[in-house]
Amino acid sequence: MLIGGIAFGLIAGLLAGGRLEYLASIRLRLVQLIFLGFVLRIATQFAIENGNAPADALRVPLFGIAFVLILRGLWANREQPGLSLAFVGILLNTIVIMVNGGSMPVWEPAYLAAGFAPAADLGPLHVILPSVISGDFLQRAGMLGDILPIPLPVVRNVASIGDVFMAAGLAFFLFATTVRTPTELDEASRAAIARRLMSIAPWRTPPAPQSAAIIARGLGGAATAVPIPSLPPIIERVRRHPYVRLALDGSFSALWTGQLISLIGDRIHQVALAFVVLNATGSPIAVGAVFLVATLPNLLFGPIAGTLVDRWDHREVMIVSDLLRAGLVLLIPIAVVTDLALVYPLVFLVTTVSIFFRPAKGAILPRLVAEDDLLAANSAMWIAETFADIGGYVIAGLFVALLGSQLPLAFWMDAVTYVASAILVASVSVASVQKVAREVGDRRPGFLAELREGWRFLRGEAVLLANTLQATVGQFMLGIFLVLTPVYAKEALDTQALDATAAYSFIEGSIGLGNLIGGFAIGLLGTRMALGRTVIVGYVWTGASVAALALTGNVIIAVGLAFGAGVGNLAFVIPSQTLVQRRTPPELMGRLLGLRFSLVYGSMTIAMGVGGVLGQVFGAGPVLGVFGVITILVGLAGLLVPAVRDA
Repeated sequence: MLIGGIAFGLIAGLLAGGRLEYLASIRLRLVQLIFLGFVLRIATQFAIENGNAPADALRVPLFGIAFVLILRGLWANREQPGLSLAFVGILLNTIVIMVNGGSMPVWEPAYLAAGFAPAADLGPLHVILPSVISGDFLQRAGMLGDILPIPLPVVRNVASIGDVFMAAGLAFFLFATTVRTPTELDEASRAAIARRLMSIAPWRTPPAPQSAAIIARGLGGAATAVPIPSLPPIIERVRRHPYVRLALDGSFSALWTGQLISLIGDRIHQVALAFVVLNATGSPIAVGAVFLVATLPNLLFGPIAGTLVDRWDHREVMIVSDLLRAGLVLLIPIAVVTDLALVYPLVFLVTTVSIFFRPAKGAILPRLVAEDDLLAANSAMWIAETFADIGGYVIAGLFVALLGSQLPLAFWMDAVTYVASAILVASVSVASVQKVAREVGDRRPGFLAELREGWRFLRGEAVLLANTLQATVGQFMLGIFLVLTPVYAKEALDTQALDATAAYSFIEGSIGLGNLIGGFAIGLLGTRMALGRTVIVGYVWTGASVAALALTGNVIIAVGLAFGAGVGNLAFVIPSQTLVQRRTPPELMGRLLGLRFSLVYGSMTIAMGVGGVLGQVFGAGPVLGVFGVITILVGLAGLLVPAVRDA
């Protein structure tokens, strides 16, 4: 897998217009440690595989020293895109190998699923883990072992989560290195790096600009200027797009990757949770109650969480939130076998911790990227969520099917993704918020005073207040849409050619595809449009798409309208979030985002509660039509407020 990742990164970089000679410009710190660590790691493995008794007896300290050297070198270079992810992968492999006495455990069902014979020799560096998930499996950190089957004939193997992270990180590092030059990095990132440098080493000064050439230094220290060749105009334009600049920013790419990893882990545990509760109770009501409990903290604690987030360091809040969620998710399988009722408070606590993470993430983003790239950064974050929705549930379904009755592994894998996200967030370099002094004498304002301060700011900011009211109504409509879509598929659509279940699946998939396309479109084109007008267009587009569902019974048209609703959804969500981040002082960001989350997600929670009742009384189609029209009117109302229209 490692060789495949390296090859993929280099090939992708060359196809994107990169050049191998750009590798000469790599300037890594502590590269000697990385090299020495890899040599020691490979030499130890070679000696053990060839029957060297002293190396076998000392495998734990030898592997431990090798991994520590590699990890130290990678951490020193965490600003390089991809290397923080490679760090996480090697760290996870280090933990499981050390726990298992210098051997990598291989889960037997994954070994068989990859196509290996049961009696095949694993060699001296691997040990088999039995198929039954037990306390021993957890003690041996089995979820970090080789549990992912690769049943392809040419590359048949069993990989660990750490292997995947390591290969992906190195692949992206090589891709980024081959497609960018030091000059491009300097132009795109010098300001952001200078802004964040004080958080790493206050005594250092920002790097000086470089000339339009690669300065390559050989082993003797002699510098050679290599001219930067010109590229085709289309490749040059693509490489200078904000998406590319963000991808080549090590801190942003670490944050984005961490969120994608944890979101995919969430999908795995959500699917497993539904089946655990359903298998234990046989009751759809019990399953629905789990997801209802998961929404309540959004309504109850949003403003409180936002106020506390403003008191704390945002990056530390994200790290602690990830680690707490990892611990809580680990407990869910234990709660299932102890008393199923314990699952509900654990799910409630996981969501409660999450509402601290979200405003912290929203508050840290404007300090991580340049203002001109903020819209693209928000777009990229929503695209990660869409990727997780589209691909994560597919991966989750396949993995849960592989697990069969061994569902605890799904929760433990999700815990690993939270830990990985925490490490990646810890690798992010971001400048500290300059707090505005508001103390009275030597006393800090009380908690309620700070909470009221956030509300006063929102109430006095006409653009953000109007946008929040729009979002509250829009999210109510989306809650109604979410609840009534399966009812609409059964009642209103002509299902002679396609049954209601399949029609519902196509509609949901089309919404996800629309979200993906809409996210990319806003990231690519949003900088050319005023944010306020983009929000208005998004609401009108979404409302019109939903309202039109009431007028058709054709499955194909309904799927197309669902796609339009997905596009329109992100057309108002992403610019709205960018407006909030641009117009809110950093020291108030957590409070404002907490208030918005409470209003917006609370609106959705209420809508999910009343949507079924309205659908029962009036029918799904008419209800969707009415709330679609209301959303259109709410969007058009923005045209009547010049401050909103021209924001």
